[in-house]
Amino acid sequence: MPTDVFGALANPVRRHLLDALRDGPRAVNDLVSEFELSRPAISEHLQVLRQAGLVREEPRGRQRFYHLEPRRLEEVGDWLHPFERYWRGRLRSLAELLDEENP
Repeated sequence: MPTDVFGALANPVRRHLLDALRDGPRAVNDLVSEFELSRPAISEHLQVLRQAGLVREEPRGRQRFYHLEPRRLEEVGDWLHPFERYWRGRLRSLAELLDEENP
């Protein structure tokens, strides 16, 4: 059963892993070096991301490389887009209020 995308994204370690993969595929050992966590802990986080369809795993010899899966991230972006407009409107209202108070 696939993992819920938003549940997977709720963890800051997993979000950092996705950030680390933005520039291209990376080996597990390379990713581990960015954290103060054990390799098994990072592997568990990567497994959750893989089950959510946010990354894919590519075995290369004895190493495993991880790639972002943009399709699932696009789905998240599409869902968040209306909220982005909401917050932009709220921030615009706040800026107008502050401008009125401090001409």
